[in-house]
Amino acid sequence: MSTFDEYAALARHLATQQRAGEQGAAAAAERRRDLDATVEYLDRRLDAQGQRLDQLGRTIGIQPGTPAPPPAGSPPISGPPISGPPVSAPPNSGPPVSGPPVSGPPVSGPPGSGAPVSGPPLAGRPGAGVGSGPGTGSTGGAAAAPGRPDVEAYAQPGGGEADRSLPVVVSATAAGVPAQRAGQVDPATELELARRWADEADRHAQQAELLAQQPALLPTWSPMARAVAVYLAFAAASVVLMLVMVLASGVGVVGTGTLYAWMCAGLPAVSLIGGWLVLGRWGRPAVGAATPPRYPVLGFLLCFLAVPLAYCGYLLLFRAMR
Repeated sequence: MSTFDEYAALARHLATQQRAGEQGAAAAAERRRDLDATVEYLDRRLDAQGQRLDQLGRTIGIQPGTPAPPPAGSPPISGPPISGPPVSAPPNSGPPVSGPPVSGPPVSGPPGSGAPVSGPPLAGRPGAGVGSGPGTGSTGGAAAAPGRPDVEAYAQPGGGEADRSLPVVVSATAAGVPAQRAGQVDPATELELARRWADEADRHAQQAELLAQQPALLPTWSPMARAVAVYLAFAAASVVLMLVMVLASGVGVVGTGTLYAWMCAGLPAVSLIGGWLVLGRWGRPAVGAATPPRYPVLGFLLCFLAVPLAYCGYLLLFRAMR
């Protein structure tokens, strides 16, 4: 009976695991579909932003694919390419090995005999044999005389501090240990960051379009106020020229007919044409309306009335002063 109960419990456990696996697979597939849809949406947005930037670049005279000029005030980047010595692994830490190179005649004597080793003494790190024989305090190590019964590979416990060599510390990079791997990147987090950057790019593009819709001449003014200011500026210049011609006619340089002709028709017409051209050149936004409003009737009234009225005011002032 217990065997059947255990079998039934195992079958239920397997069924539960199967359903959990199916649900996990369905959730993973749904998440993948959502990520694919988000990627496609961001791809369309980036394409639209690229087209908008190309359009704005063509409007301001920059061809697509041309690198943007550096900002004003930044020094130019020039000079030879950056170079340096090759990067190598850090050396092993430990006491340096000093002393002259080992040289001398070959070692005499059979390996298994107790005959002394001939040749100059070895100089170097602590623990190397200084000489052979009793009373020296060291036998030269196992590599100096292989096979000798009285030679050991390590220093004796009773030896001095100079016979003890420091342990060698080897770094993990030099030992070939792989570095710790970076954490796994979450695709949903990366897509959310990409969406935020796309929103920021759209906001800056809208600000650029708003700035491009403003003309270079008096951008914060209304079109009518801009036209009035331009026509009045040209009319004021015409009034100054008219006063110069009046003074010239007083000394006989300019005749009276020429003065009246320029005062009633020439100077006002020049003022009207100059204001018209300035509004058409600097009063037009980079993006938006192709032909900005120039208000020709208003310009005609201002230009053709300002010069004669200024001349009449000059005559009244001159007679009042007399």
